[in-house]
Amino acid sequence: MTISIISFTEQGRLLSKRVKEALRKEATICLYTKCSVYKNDRIYVPSSVRDWAEERIQEKSGLLFIGACAIAVRAVAPFLTDKLHDVPILVMDEAGRYVIPILSGHMGGANEIAKHIALKTGAEPVITTATDLRQAFAVDLFAKKNGLSIVNKAGIAKVSSKVLAGKEVSMSIESGHEIKIEKSVLPLGVCLVPYPPDGSVDIVVTSENHVFDALILLKPKEYVFGIGCKRGKTFREIDAFISKKLTQLGISTLQLFAIASISQKEKEQGIIQWCQKEGIPFLTYTAETLQEEEGTFTESSFVRSQVGVGNVCERAALKACREGGKLIQKKEAENGMTIAVAQREWKVSFDEK
Repeated sequence: MTISIISFTEQGRLLSKRVKEALRKEATICLYTKCSVYKNDRIYVPSSVRDWAEERIQEKSGLLFIGACAIAVRAVAPFLTDKLHDVPILVMDEAGRYVIPILSGHMGGANEIAKHIALKTGAEPVITTATDLRQAFAVDLFAKKNGLSIVNKAGIAKVSSKVLAGKEVSMSIESGHEIKIEKSVLPLGVCLVPYPPDGSVDIVVTSENHVFDALILLKPKEYVFGIGCKRGKTFREIDAFISKKLTQLGISTLQLFAIASISQKEKEQGIIQWCQKEGIPFLTYTAETLQEEEGTFTESSFVRSQVGVGNVCERAALKACREGGKLIQKKEAENGMTIAVAQREWKVSFDEK
């Protein structure tokens, strides 16, 4: 994850350096300032704060404003979409007393970022999310921790309203995908019902394409696309290539866990732009790491001579699945691009870690 920090005074700039150090193991931190003392420095932002924010949001970078909340609100307001896709937005006062997540507290992770900054810098996190304040079950946070996509975002508010009203929330999980779920580990107010549910239910977690009478449907991000390509492939070419494969498989981007490739492609702009647009991680691995992946792959001596491993897309797709993944489609090539598809083994847990 990338977090861009902008300050407006010298005191704020010094604080931004402290925050960068606090987050250096968790994220890539980019520092910017509007402090006029640094007009000749590369960290100075000559454009408006609004334009700066727009560029960072397009890059899917989280934002931390060290200054007034009003500056942040006015800067990001024109570029907000919805709670499933907005980047995390936070604000700190220049004295470092408070850190306030103001947008995407759960799905974007702003609340957790605020708590981590507070822990490392001594600031006080100002958390306003009702479910967090009551330490209650939050379905969007549950989805994020378990690698699940929220199909109908309107259901988040409906489920949260029931939780905050003290009502029981029912959940049905596709059979075989639970991890040691017992009554003792279920969040307070959540009850499990058999799958498939008989009648209405609040939450359904499944990879199957059935129609359920549920407030919210959660689908696992169970597919990984491994990709290789010639240098300089454009966003439009990558988009057309991936879209064609999604259509062939009958799945949507909601079901994609990641795009994976070799480390030589980590700056390939066509892939990067596509992943930023869709909000999907782009994972890359060294040739040595890919070579360690076990399995039968479509090897190419030419590819090996170029990048050090005989197959990129198949190995990368499996590597990104971690344990239990399986290759469901071997390498296909088109117009200087290759693609392979792997399927992850998904499980649901209520563990807080």
